[in-house]
Amino acid sequence: MKTVDIALLGLGNVGKAFVRLLAEKRQDLRQHYALDARITGIITRRHGACIDPEGLDESRLITMIDQGTYHLEVLDKLSFNGDVSDFIRICGADVLVETTPVNPISGQPALGYLMEAAVEGLHLITANKGPVVFGFNELTELTRQHGRLFRFEAAVMDGAPIFSLFRSSLAGAKLLGFYGILNSCTNLLLDRMRAGETLDEAIDYGAAIGITESDPSNDVDGWDAAIKVAALSNVLMGQKLTPTDINPTGIRGITPEMIRNAEQQGKRWKLVCQGGWREGVFVARVAPEIVGYDSPLYTVSGTSSYVSFELDVLPALGILETDPSPKTTAFGLLSDLIDIHKQGQK
Repeated sequence: MKTVDIALLGLGNVGKAFVRLLAEKRQDLRQHYALDARITGIITRRHGACIDPEGLDESRLITMIDQGTYHLEVLDKLSFNGDVSDFIRICGADVLVETTPVNPISGQPALGYLMEAAVEGLHLITANKGPVVFGFNELTELTRQHGRLFRFEAAVMDGAPIFSLFRSSLAGAKLLGFYGILNSCTNLLLDRMRAGETLDEAIDYGAAIGITESDPSNDVDGWDAAIKVAALSNVLMGQKLTPTDINPTGIRGITPEMIRNAEQQGKRWKLVCQGGWREGVFVARVAPEIVGYDSPLYTVSGTSSYVSFELDVLPALGILETDPSPKTTAFGLLSDLIDIHKQGQK
């Protein structure tokens, strides 16, 4: 049995779901992987920080999370009173799990924190697309120099296996291109508009169920989709794209009349993401398109996502993720943790 100490940077919905999932899967991890994973530190912007080298009181932590109002200092055993850099330096963890909000322009400050953790010799796991897009090569090399790993399965399609698929089952295959629906929020909004709502009404509904942010521009204007396209392009196809290179077109220009006209033709509007080689030139694009019933995108509804890969040995391999939740994303983090543990056993 190997004990792996985990430090959490951020404790939003995904971080909370990860804490719960780790507790739920504890016996399975011990039984099937000889892995005893424990959280020894957490630092947040709103709820303070705590470090306990012997492992935080899990049941108390979950009770605090469930109650919704808490201060992490009550779990602290080191009288910690520093910033994120101090936390990374003294937390003593084996793995840093980072789930802070994405910055689609630079990946900061998360990218800087992950680099600091890599230098300190920690394995890195993130659900944040920013550091993957802006620092994939640097973080991969920094962790390699210290005999550690950088993993990010949850960054694009929550818990759906994409990056790990190419590291294992699709090893040896050449990726020629991909396309799909990578932003579940806009997919839901377009569905609501197809049912008769305006874009503003659809956004209000998304906010009411926690799908859209108070400022929905990252989703509506295509920037979230663009950073996901950049992540797939950079990691899987060796590009060095940023969201501004892709210059996305969002869904603000889609009117109720355009929705109705498409419906009359038996078609639907979707925010389509794609990247790949076309006549020797790499093209990456995010823009609304009309798709017919013969397209796999036609039936992707609600908050579901879909990506299809074109490979030299497989013309079309599709992955559909239906109605993801914070727990789905937390599973992506957990699968990365298991992978890091398994690699260390070799």
